[in-house]
Amino acid sequence: MITPLNLGIRAHDLGPADLETLVSKLKHYGLTHVQFAIKKSFPNIIDSYDKLTPGTASFFSNRFNQEGIKISILGCYVNIVDSDSISRKQALSDFTKHLSLSGDFNASMVGTETGSVKKGYTTDNFKEEAFLEVVKSVKDMVKSAELFGTTVAIEAGINHPLHTAQLAKRLVDEVQSDNLKIILDAANLMRPENHARQAEVIEEALDLLDQHIIAMHIKDYIIEDGAVKIVPVGHGEMVYDQLLKYVKYKKPLLYVSLEATREPELKESIQLLKDVYAKV
Repeated sequence: MITPLNLGIRAHDLGPADLETLVSKLKHYGLTHVQFAIKKSFPNIIDSYDKLTPGTASFFSNRFNQEGIKISILGCYVNIVDSDSISRKQALSDFTKHLSLSGDFNASMVGTETGSVKKGYTTDNFKEEAFLEVVKSVKDMVKSAELFGTTVAIEAGINHPLHTAQLAKRLVDEVQSDNLKIILDAANLMRPENHARQAEVIEEALDLLDQHIIAMHIKDYIIEDGAVKIVPVGHGEMVYDQLLKYVKYKKPLLYVSLEATREPELKESIQLLKDVYAKV
């Protein structure tokens, strides 16, 4: 039996919408799960994580579940390596709160990238010291995940301290916990200097991280003015055969989430991915 593509999307990529409209859109596009960052989707309800309660989490989870939609990734994208100690402490506290409520959200994991040691782009992110700060924070986060019986899902980010498959593998090796997994976003591994070797970069990432991959993000990119620019799925340089073949035969029904693709392109992008998945 060949399993179907288990495709979802970031909720906030469907634009500002009330809950019923959001649910209706997810059903319309045939999406089975959602990456849900509540403050991004419903800032009029939750403008501060201090307002989050088990009741809030259960309300949203129950409504999604009624329509057969799973919260695959509870998004809490915070800066876990902020050099400002107060901001970093708050970021880790916010992430811990999401871990504590993941059961009420009926979410499979809580996801984040690693952030930046300074505001915006800095080459300091590529130093060994920055990576060691990632390890320090993730170890704390994983302790909480073990306590609450859930999973920390870390994603490598462009220009972040965690920005390659090799560093992601080193992280899981150093933390040594079943409660730490990886969200693979192949577009985040692309650089002007390596994108011509895209297939090789992806193959290495799949080989290195295979047993640790818990979800996959799908987006697209172009190289513009010597830098990576993210574009809607199907509008750039990304070739999806390799990734979707891996999902189809090695990780059937893996959570695959569209990212940075909005409604004007969404139907076309979904069809492209389904067509590739069918042929690989």
